Amino acid sequence: MSAVDLEHLRQWVGRSDSREQHLDPFPARALAGLLDHAQAPEEGDALPLPWHWLYFLDAPSREGTGVDGHPRRGGFLPPVPLPRRMWAAGELTLHEPLRLGRMARRTSTVRSVDLKQGKAGALVFVTVAHELEQDGQPRLSELQHIVYREAPTAPAPLPPGEAAPTDADWRRDLVPDPVMLFRFSALTYNGHRIHYDRDYATREEFYPALVVHGPLLATLLLDLAARERPGALPAHFGFRAQRPAFDTDPLRLNGRPNAGADGAALWTSDPQGFVGMSATLRWR
Repeated sequence: MSAVDLEHLRQWVGRSDSREQHLDPFPARALAGLLDHAQAPEEGDALPLPWHWLYFLDAPSREGTGVDGHPRRGGFLPPVPLPRRMWAAGELTLHEPLRLGRMARRTSTVRSVDLKQGKAGALVFVTVAHELEQDGQPRLSELQHIVYREAPTAPAPLPPGEAAPTDADWRRDLVPDPVMLFRFSALTYNGHRIHYDRDYATREEFYPALVVHGPLLATLLLDLAARERPGALPAHFGFRAQRPAFDTDPLRLNGRPNAGADGAALWTSDPQGFVGMSATLRWR
């Protein structure tokens, strides 16, 4: 059991990091291919939500990378001693789309660090706020909720599942195969081995198979809505991971527009009929 010094970790609250980057069209074109889009974005085009996750990436050295493939603890994020880390939830508010082929700036700030006790032990929640701007104007505000917890010592059952709604108006089925997971890892420079190293995922972290990235699930849900409402511009998107998805299972993307058609409920479901990720979307 790792000891958590919350007072020490909260010294990171308020720390900020700012970086600029030219939004080269290639990562967006590559993601368009991964999503089977007929057309790829070009320089000057609006960047769909949440494709900004392809930019402003950390690039740790091999020495600065942990055995799990994540960057080693410390630096901008607090050095939480709990070894298993996941992106648990997020909120995105779009002010105006980012444009490809131009410089942009992202400023990130550690908003909060909290300690809770779960059934499997201590949980540390870190919230990071990101503000993205372009041409001196705010474009996107984001809250990223990261959770840290103890590593498992033996295989354990998946968390209890929430039954997926059966009244979806939009549906799309796909298989998140290892090639898709590898390509998304490469595009987001995500070295976490649970997404591409099957031996590590099953023998070290005791998952039954490769784990589908939470950000990939969120991207696929927003892509489903974009296919159903082409041209509609999101204003706000919030998502929460509830149950992991694996490369050995087919994945169903689901959506249901709100009564006033101002937004939609979105969720993924697995072959057992459980929700994997739930999300809400509001259009402008």
